[in-house]
Order: sequence, then C-alpha cells, then structure tokens
Amino acid sequence: MAPPIIRSLIAFSLNKSCRSQKPISGYSISSIFFSSSPTQESRASLPLADHLVEKHSFSPELAVKTASSLTYVKDPRKCDTIISFLKESGFSKSHIEAVVKRKPNLLYSSLEKTIKPKFKIFQDLGFSTHDVADIVASDPWILTRSVDDRIAPSISDLKTVLGSNDDVVKLLKTSAWFLKSDLQKTMMPNIEFLRNCGICSSQIVSYVFSFPRFFLLKPESIKQFVERADALGFDRKSNMFLAAIRMLSSMSEENWELKLKLFRKLGFSEDDIMSTFRRTPQVFAVSERKIKQVTDFLLNRTNVGISFIISHPMVLICSLERRLKPRLLVIETLESKNSLRRKVSMTTIYKMPDKKFREKYVVPYLKELEEVSMSIVGT
Repeated sequence: MAPPIIRSLIAFSLNKSCRSQKPISGYSISSIFFSSSPTQESRASLPLADHLVEKHSFSPELAVKTASSLTYVKDPRKCDTIISFLKESGFSKSHIEAVVKRKPNLLYSSLEKTIKPKFKIFQDLGFSTHDVADIVASDPWILTRSVDDRIAPSISDLKTVLGSNDDVVKLLKTSAWFLKSDLQKTMMPNIEFLRNCGICSSQIVSYVFSFPRFFLLKPESIKQFVERADALGFDRKSNMFLAAIRMLSSMSEENWELKLKLFRKLGFSEDDIMSTFRRTPQVFAVSERKIKQVTDFLLNRTNVGISFIISHPMVLICSLERRLKPRLLVIETLESKNSLRRKVSMTTIYKMPDKKFREKYVVPYLKELEEVSMSIVGT
C-alpha cells in the first residue's frame, strides 16, 4: 500500500520555484527523497516522515531528517505526545521545528520523566511560557539534564549573580548552555575571585551578558590571566582591568607575541604598547588585518601621524567602511566648499556618536553634500 499523499509541501521539495498549492496525486515522502529501491532503514522511517508532515505540518526535509534519526520508532503516533505537549505549552511552529532539528530523539522521550519536570521547574520559578519556549528552542539539550543536580541549581546561581528572573531569562535565551554546566565549579568561584580582585558587581554582570563563556573557564585559568595582567603592570583599580583579563583569555601567548610585533612594526615603542594595553586592552583583540587597514588609511588619507594613533588607540577599533571613510568624506567635502567655520579634528571625527555627527555635519549641509551618496553618509 502506497504511503500517504504529501500535499502542498511536495511542490516545494521537488522544485523551490514551483508555487502550486494543489495536491499532487501519487507522490509521497518515499518518491521524493528516496530511489525506487530504498534501503531497509529508510523504508522503516517513511511512515514516521509521512506522519510528521501530514499531522504536524513538518516540511518534508525536516520530516525525513527527523525520521532518519528515529528509525527505531515503530508507531509514528508515539511522537504525538511530545509534540502535542509542546504546542499546549506555548511553543510555536518555529519553536517546535528548532527543537526537533537540534534534538530529534526528544520526540521519543518520556513525557512524565524527562520533559515535564523541566517545564515545572521553569514555571515554579516564574518563567512565562514564551520564555520557556525561547530557552528550550535555543538549546533543547537542557531537557536531558537533571532538574535537581543541574537545572535548578544553575538557575539559582544565575539569579544570585544577575538579581532577577528577567535577567536570567535574557541570558538564557542566548546562552541556555549555562544550564548544562556546574556553575559551582566554574562561574561562581570565578566571580568571587574577580570580586576579590576589586572588580565591581555591576561590571561583572555586564560582562556575563557580553562574554558569557569567559565565566565558565576553569578558575585556575582565570587566576593565570590575572597574574599575566599584574605582570604587565595593569592597575587592578582600573575600570579596564576586567577587559584586560578577558582579552588575555581570548589570545594564545603566540598570538599575543604576534600582536606585539605588529605594533612595533607600526612604530609603537615598548612603552607605547604597554600604555595602549593599559588604556585600551580591547585593541589587542582587533585583527592584524584591520589594524593595518585603519593605520594605512589614516596615514595615507589624512594629515595625522602615527603619534595620533598611539595617543588614540580606540581609533583602531572603529569600522573603516562604516565610520572612518564616510565621515572623512563628509568633512573633506564640506571643507572643500568652505562650509565649515573651523577645522574638524580627527578626534571629533572618529569619537562623535553617529546621531550627533549627522545632526551637526550632515543634516545642515544636505545641499552641499548632494554629491555624496546617501548610503555612504548613513542618513
């Protein structure tokens, strides 16, 4: 007996340019994705693939991929329980597809033993259904973790650090893998150590959102990076101390040496390099290619010298195409037309916020700038 007919989605699978939504008689998952003689394994997965398309509106591609991971499922209806529960729990079609794509065998998990206990802990902690859907869809592997040994303790630790459920949800929507880690062995001792180094809690929280994986490094590694920063003469009272530690954690010692050689080649003295690191450690995370491009552009296009870059290393972080080039084009155009009362410094050009730059140097001079592409100006 032929497998069920796949309706509107068959046309998409056969030819993405085809827009017909009418049923096509005689086609099924087997005739689209397999040869006339499918293997025993693929033949076994066909009923489930058809079932997922017909009953749950899966795309044929996702249905086949899912079925190929669940060849041991004899009765396709056994997957209905999990899918129905997810729908009832506020999961959208895109949420469900994300979960199944990343972790297809969840469809054959125990609803009572594996799935529901995780949802209950989220609900007990006050998470909304939409929050839970976003978190689980971003990393469905968390549903395989122990509630008592991993999920509940991790959420509790995160709330201790961040202070509220809202911030915990905000973090987990992008970094749900926190719930798969033993935070008592990494994050919590790391944060305690950093606080003992004099780093304030508000800065730590900010970095948890910006660089979450940094806090999951081994505590001994964090201590080594602090020791390196100390050896480089970094002041622990500086607001840049945490930035320096985080930057050192992102570079191997070999890459650090290569970056030092680059700055020396550009004309930085040893004191200049250390001064730059202490004032703007994030510059050392900028790629060698970008540093060279920005430096070459400034030295060849403007009347600034290497001393300006040494004094203003933040300029190396700026986007060449989205900030430096278009802004210089605007200022050069206005200066050539004698539209400005005074000369604009390079410091003003690269530092001024986008909105203020447009208000001061673009909007009042639209007529003078008519030759400048609006896409370059950024208005």
